[in-house]
Amino acid sequence: MKKLTIGLLIFSLFFIKFPVGMINVANAAAPGSVVINEVAWMGTSASTTEEWIELYNTTGSDIDLSGWTIIDDGADTYTISSGVILANDYFLIEDAVIPLSLGNTGDSLELRDDFNQVIDTVNSSGGAWFAGDNTNKYTMEKIDPVLNGDDTVNWADSLVMDGTPGAQNSVFTGPPASPEVTIEDLTVNPVEGEAFSITVSADNVTDMHSYGFDITYDPTILAYTSATEGTFLSESGAISTAFNEGLEDDLQGKIIIAGSRLTVPATGVSGSGDLFTLNFNALAAGSTAISFDASSFVADPSSDITITFDSDVLTVDPASVDPIENLTISEGSNRYELELNWTAPASGADSYKILRKDTQGTFVEIANIASTSYIDANSLIPTHTYEYQVIAVKGSLESTPQNAQLADSRGLKGDNNRSDRVDGRDLTNLALKYTLTESDPQFDPLIDTTYDGQIDGSDLIDIGANWATTY
Repeated sequence: MKKLTIGLLIFSLFFIKFPVGMINVANAAAPGSVVINEVAWMGTSASTTEEWIELYNTTGSDIDLSGWTIIDDGADTYTISSGVILANDYFLIEDAVIPLSLGNTGDSLELRDDFNQVIDTVNSSGGAWFAGDNTNKYTMEKIDPVLNGDDTVNWADSLVMDGTPGAQNSVFTGPPASPEVTIEDLTVNPVEGEAFSITVSADNVTDMHSYGFDITYDPTILAYTSATEGTFLSESGAISTAFNEGLEDDLQGKIIIAGSRLTVPATGVSGSGDLFTLNFNALAAGSTAISFDASSFVADPSSDITITFDSDVLTVDPASVDPIENLTISEGSNRYELELNWTAPASGADSYKILRKDTQGTFVEIANIASTSYIDANSLIPTHTYEYQVIAVKGSLESTPQNAQLADSRGLKGDNNRSDRVDGRDLTNLALKYTLTESDPQFDPLIDTTYDGQIDGSDLIDIGANWATTY
């Protein structure tokens, strides 16, 4: 029997953002270009409802997944509304965005692109899952991403509890990952006027002895200030190194930076780790590529190493956030609900804070959401006018609040048990909570019909005023 997943999970499809025109996204997909790489059909050790599916991009191009679907057992269809899977990278589909409901006894999975073309299949004949352990929460991992997803021997139990979401599978036996030098992707954009740092790392290198990079950026967007050597070449201080950095001709726009191990005889280091951290000041809002010039190199003790340089596009957010637009408030589809709707600011927002004025007249945050609508069904008292503020949030910045207010005209004041009649049950409820204030853990806000933070005679008057009245 399938279970409905409702828990919050690790990643969100909607949090992948790129400046327009700054990313190379493939327009069409071929079968096998994106594969189903790992399935947490059993949930996780935290919750059996935390189910997810991991996709892997087997190509060297970024692929837009907007409109792609996964067909589950030929019946349920899960649609990816938006998102980009980066070249040779991973992408998680979770119930925070798509309500996954995977059967513990087995499902067939079919990945289709936005043209309804079949891109990958797993267990297409149906039946039990090829791998995975419900007791120990070992996910079902693909051994070689480029091989057939319908081949049962190409799947195995994860070697670690809860699997390897967003990372190489623990049972992976495909070709070794290519060596590369990468510039960190910041999870939060810097804000103009703010100092920030970004790390450059070596990944999957063999016998690395030295490097020399020319790194360019837009000097109208960023100002370079300094660099700090990382621990990879020195093996965390065990080996002496030389490290030099500076601006070419002392002009902003190009950083000349190099490092080398000082061993006799010359030796290299293998694996992955941080080479250095670049420190910048964000000068102005906008986007800039942080790129390696063609003269950049990495070398082992005898020659240059063939390596990929992974540049980055960095966005600086403005120092202020535009407020939301067109805020409206209306009675919800159900009684004791008020619905707020608004339009996102033209400059965009990461999320929105919803605040409601409390019984003491202070606006208190009641929600922080990514969508542009919110339904407040939190112990509303009929006919009381509630006041709200909505604030756009982008990075660490917040907009000025926009205000709205409304009362739900439906229902009866004094009907604290929501029976649609004011009667003895309501009076008994009030008597049991009489004199309590909202600081008391036993306080019931539905009885505080005067919305003043205490249950007293004024609430008793509301019961008397509507006594024996039905809705």
